[in-house]
Amino acid sequence: MNNQMSITTRLATSLRPLMSFAWRMVVTLTVCRMIFVAWQWQRVVDADMLGNVFLQGLRFDLVLLGLMLAVPVLCFPILASNRFLVPAWRTLLKICLPLALLLIVFMECSTPSFVDQFDSRPNILFLEYLNHPKEVGATLWAAYKLPIIFAVVIVSLITWLNARQLGRLVAPIRPTGVLPALIVAPLLLVLCLGLIRSTLDHRPVNPSTVALSTDPLVNDLALNSAYTLLYAAYETRHEAEGGFRYAPMDSQRVLEEVRAAMMIEPSDFSSSAYPTLHMQSNSAPNPTRKNLVIIVEESLGAEFVGSLGGLDLTPSLDALADEGIWFENLYATGTRSVRGLEAVVSGFTPTPARSVVKLQKSQRNFFTLAQFLADEGYDTSFIYGGEAQFDNMRRFFMNNGFQQVIDEADYDDPIFTGSWGVSDEDLFNRAHEAFNERHDKPFFSLVFTSTNHSPFQFPDGRIVLHDEEKETVNNAVKYADYALGQFINTARQSHYWDDTIFLIVADHNSRVYGSEIVPVARFHIPGVILGGSISHATFTPVASQIDLAPTLLSLIGVGGEHPMIGHDLTRPEMQAFAGRAIMQFNGNQAYMEGERVVVLQKDLPIRHFLYRDGQLLAQNQPDQALATRALAHAAWSSMAYEDSLYRLRGTGD
Repeated sequence: MNNQMSITTRLATSLRPLMSFAWRMVVTLTVCRMIFVAWQWQRVVDADMLGNVFLQGLRFDLVLLGLMLAVPVLCFPILASNRFLVPAWRTLLKICLPLALLLIVFMECSTPSFVDQFDSRPNILFLEYLNHPKEVGATLWAAYKLPIIFAVVIVSLITWLNARQLGRLVAPIRPTGVLPALIVAPLLLVLCLGLIRSTLDHRPVNPSTVALSTDPLVNDLALNSAYTLLYAAYETRHEAEGGFRYAPMDSQRVLEEVRAAMMIEPSDFSSSAYPTLHMQSNSAPNPTRKNLVIIVEESLGAEFVGSLGGLDLTPSLDALADEGIWFENLYATGTRSVRGLEAVVSGFTPTPARSVVKLQKSQRNFFTLAQFLADEGYDTSFIYGGEAQFDNMRRFFMNNGFQQVIDEADYDDPIFTGSWGVSDEDLFNRAHEAFNERHDKPFFSLVFTSTNHSPFQFPDGRIVLHDEEKETVNNAVKYADYALGQFINTARQSHYWDDTIFLIVADHNSRVYGSEIVPVARFHIPGVILGGSISHATFTPVASQIDLAPTLLSLIGVGGEHPMIGHDLTRPEMQAFAGRAIMQFNGNQAYMEGERVVVLQKDLPIRHFLYRDGQLLAQNQPDQALATRALAHAAWSSMAYEDSLYRLRGTGD
């Protein structure tokens, strides 16, 4: 009996650190969830999710517990049973368990700032930002000094206290013996697997399990941030680079739907190998080819633009709305700069995966306006105020038609340099200098601003501040508009103005958030086309960033063969068309025609809405034709990337 008690005691002593870790982890995550629920109380109540957030939250905390204990449990029968290996078991527990708790607490402390920016728990974007520690570190420190200091103190304190406690629990551990360890280990492993699966159904639980409301953030509160990060990493490794499919669809049906939605004559399609390759004729031809300058304004949502019913922060842009072709209902394709660049420069539709700017198969022979225009004899360049390697931009652009990249290292004595590079004034001064030097050949340049990016740093003395505190998004928008206005005034006096078409468009809104399954209102962005040959017009139907590139080709007088599926909005019949926009929001994709919207979600039924007065109104009557088009376009994007279909004839054949 004494020997049996001794064995039982040894087993209990060896496993006590795991049990201590378990309750500490669950209590920590529950407390954090309570804080987050209090912070987002109104949204939780509006979604009627209070009970589910905590019930499902406990469930997913236990899922994470199973993941965190899996390695120690697998090592237990080997290390804890033998007196020669017991020191290794003690070391494993003293190192792994505090580090696991450190990760968990760190991720929960990181969550508020991530929610503030992206309206979700940390996901694949968090992992992507880790690839750029300089820019991200400077941004976080400038914008969140106090939260960072608080988080460091809390994380350090909790880790230290738990390491001390675990050290005391580990010290008395003695070898359990081989047979007792082999008896207990399978039970512990089954317990871990049960916690990880959390169901007897065919598939284990995943984030779709908690998608019980139309508010994605409230659904996320039922998870924990260490889990969402690990799941994002898992999905990235186990899905095709082009992303998952929302529903199966025959590839021939996909092509039929996408080609029909392009609204061109069947005879215009020119290749069986590249299904969307077609000839575009100029609906607005020019006697001489024009230069093209695309200015992508960082994080400029409609909410800041007076002409679109927003705050009165953009007088320069508002004045241009009365001069050029103004888009009243233009929508971004995503929430990241690379997603906007992907759409504007390539005309490529969004996928559930990362932007093609960052994916492997699109780093050569992927269609861009630069590639197309370089073949037409244009000089092509990308001009940026920060470091062009951020988000893989330099590699993608230089490998796909851009002949020159100008970035932060190419500015001599800039007026102002912040966390994200030189000021927009410096950027536009450098752009004007480059354009002014061009005389013998037409040119295409992509100019990408960065001032309106957290932590919103810009030179003093340029504007009358909108907010009392200087470094706010409203003040940064106002400064960015000031710099844009200064450039346009300078360009008007230049030799290149009359021979150049300018597009000014946002990449995305500053923050895309809200209680809706896809916050469509937050995808609304400004866009205007102007230049010496452009007359004033207002385009009122729905338009997408993917429509801009085909439209620009007509306006600069260049026709030819390309794979873009966007619409040339200069065609007269487009004013009578309701218009179409595709919006990717985390794992959800909205497809909108006029005011009709369908939303695709992974592993969930398609949802149908009307978009009116800035709100999505649920519809019980499904629009099957619209749903089919939405699924086809989502599938096309992934298929085009994975099968290398989005290219010009003769590139990489």
